[in-house]
Amino acid sequence: MPRPVRQPFRIYRVGGSVRDELLGRKDADRDWVVVGATPETMTASGFKAVGSDFPVFLHPETREEYALARTERKHGRGYRGFEFFASPEVTLAEDLARRDLTINAMARGEDGRLIDPHGGEADLRAGILRHVSPAFVEDPLRVLRVARFGARFGFAVAPATRKLMRQVVASGELATLAPERVWQELARGLMEAQPARMLAVLRQSGAAAALLPEVDAMFGDARGLRMLRALDRAAARGAALPVRYAILAQDLAARDDRSDIRSSRAVAARTRARRADALSARLRVPAGCRDAARLAARWLPVFDDVERSPPARTLAVLQATDALRRPERLPLLLEARAAFAAGDYAPAARWVEALRIARGVDAGAAARTITAAPGGVDSADIAHAVRAARLAALRAWKRSTR
Repeated sequence: MPRPVRQPFRIYRVGGSVRDELLGRKDADRDWVVVGATPETMTASGFKAVGSDFPVFLHPETREEYALARTERKHGRGYRGFEFFASPEVTLAEDLARRDLTINAMARGEDGRLIDPHGGEADLRAGILRHVSPAFVEDPLRVLRVARFGARFGFAVAPATRKLMRQVVASGELATLAPERVWQELARGLMEAQPARMLAVLRQSGAAAALLPEVDAMFGDARGLRMLRALDRAAARGAALPVRYAILAQDLAARDDRSDIRSSRAVAARTRARRADALSARLRVPAGCRDAARLAARWLPVFDDVERSPPARTLAVLQATDALRRPERLPLLLEARAAFAAGDYAPAARWVEALRIARGVDAGAAARTITAAPGGVDSADIAHAVRAARLAALRAWKRSTR
């Protein structure tokens, strides 16, 4: 227990660390609430003020955050439309009542006693995500948070809470969320143990149709279920975020689909890549995730058909994915594609070997085969010679492995 401030202040550990302790999970970052204090007495006790929206202080030794007990009141639209009120008169019960879910509205006193006014411990045992109060609807970000907690714990959403989530969606307030904030919650949910559960919760509430219409439209055919299974396989394998996002975005659908876009491989590839880029741009996805999704979408069928792919196409994929210069990129893309296979993904080993063969070509030796013209050898001549040498190496490798 950290060093207490002077009485009559009362200090409580609150939120995620209490929840995770009861679940037997590794403690999250510890958050603390101080009841009966003022900003002046906190700074006089050695704490450093850091909060801009409401009074938060860093402990002088542990650097953990201590917030003054506060209440809040909605005064505008969106998740930022709140006024906070902190004073020595605000009680712990009032502070806990403003929180989103019962499992996050528990506290531990300095004597170790659990304070659980909303039944959070019982909901943990039952595997239920339940709102604390009707004020849940005031913050649209809570819809995404519930979905993320569903992905983390695999809990079910209480029917009454699901109803409030639909109410938030119907209000249009999801549109007030900044794209970066939506992406932050989505990315955190994708990195949880059961990311498919997050998407299921978003679909049940209608939030997927509002925020991720391309993803929601995938459930008009078999694509959606395949993607969910692949996401959970990737999570079980500990895949990185770019891999998981590429799985989500590599085969997006659209509400206005009129025909099977797969009838033409080239058209289908361009359509998938365009849809992946549109989603990434709208959510302002970081470059690593954006590129992984685009490349996975663009080369999806070619990855599967490596055995029938001619050397020129194989080399084109390696060049287009920048794998010759950045060899770490190809395994990432193959991992995103492999998650769609229930067992081993045989093409992966062939692609890794193809990359090894292509990168093993001595560019200097290839350049020396060029007959110099009167004006000398230019960069285009060298690039052509290196490409020819790589194609020859890939042809020889393919012949030797038939």
